[in-house]
Amino acid sequence: MDASGKGGGRARRALVAGARGLALAVAGFAGSLTLFVLSVLSIVFIVLGVGVLTTPAVLSLVRSWANWRRVVAAEWYGIRIPAAYRPFPADVRTGVVGLAERCRLMLGDPATWRDLRWLLVDMTAGFVTALLPAALIVYPLEGYALAAGLWRVFTDGTHVGWWYGFVPISGQGSAFQAAGLANALLVAGYFLAPALLRVHFLLTRAVLTPESGELAARVQVLTQTRRDAVDTSAAELRRIERDLHDGAQARLVAMGMDLGTIEALVEKNPQKAKELLAQARKSSAEALTELRDLVRGIHPPVLAERGLGDAVKALALRLPVATDVDVDLPGRAEAPVESAAYFAVSEVLTNAVKHSGADRVWVDVHHTGAAGMLRIAVTDNGKGGASIGAGSGLSGIERRLGTFDGILAVSSPAGGPTMVTMEIPCALS
Repeated sequence: MDASGKGGGRARRALVAGARGLALAVAGFAGSLTLFVLSVLSIVFIVLGVGVLTTPAVLSLVRSWANWRRVVAAEWYGIRIPAAYRPFPADVRTGVVGLAERCRLMLGDPATWRDLRWLLVDMTAGFVTALLPAALIVYPLEGYALAAGLWRVFTDGTHVGWWYGFVPISGQGSAFQAAGLANALLVAGYFLAPALLRVHFLLTRAVLTPESGELAARVQVLTQTRRDAVDTSAAELRRIERDLHDGAQARLVAMGMDLGTIEALVEKNPQKAKELLAQARKSSAEALTELRDLVRGIHPPVLAERGLGDAVKALALRLPVATDVDVDLPGRAEAPVESAAYFAVSEVLTNAVKHSGADRVWVDVHHTGAAGMLRIAVTDNGKGGASIGAGSGLSGIERRLGTFDGILAVSSPAGGPTMVTMEIPCALS
């Protein structure tokens, strides 16, 4: 690549870093400040009883906000920030008692207090580290505008009427000095903006990562997710056995009995034998259909034969709503990862169709080679309100992805749209 190509690539990266930094600074400050205030008020109101009902919901929003930042860090810079939340026991109750229990469990989780500390850091130091790359790219525009004649709006040419950085603007000469400072800032942004935005995410990782016992915390979470995976596999095996016993096996037994009867009647009553033979043929076709459905539920043939991308496209074709699928996978992940991702997408799409009221869904599947991350985003234009909570389908998806150290983030404000983002660290072959 020639020098101009390298320079153009660096300029694009600087501009992207500036735009992303500005978006993070504005959204991060507003979101983190709001959630921090709500969290503090909700926890304080626990002594009045009201906080017991509101704290689980507020802290769930905080976790979703932190998970979204984890996803962005991994997507933009390949920075992995572990989410070491303690999983809820499977038997957490519902109703007011269940809310009180979840409140106790969440407040007893060290990750909750790390999240709250991060909110405080994110709206102060995080705001500055996100805004600085944007300032280096945008602020020079003011210097050039002053040099082009804007200085006349602020001064009469004799008195200082404006400051650009540390340059007092009093006339055309000082306006040219402002342009010189703008050049210096723009050069600094050209070279430093991406690195400065990376500092923002390194700061986020430093605060959100457990200070001590990180490996033990990760092992604890992964042990729990592995246990959940084993329990899920055992339940799936029982379901398969039940479906076989009540479905295909019963039809095959009935078909065997029909064939025995046909053998006895074939000479004595050929007409009756023909009727039973037609019934046996019908039973065999139904048994074959049930077996195919059962196998498809275990591991869809299209997934095994053509990979995750085509399997998701085939899944979308069966939905009753318009679905756009964008796939960018240069290879295939390991079979267990593909299977987990496929069934996670299937569950999310099912939820979108059943509960969101959406009439359009977008699915984006791609792999970021630098970060080694399979990223799937499912967006719908429904009514919103989806959340990760005990007993919800999204909790099951979170446990499924957790088996592979994956991340689930949900953004679903009231009124929509809903965006569910899933990330699984993996390599493609």
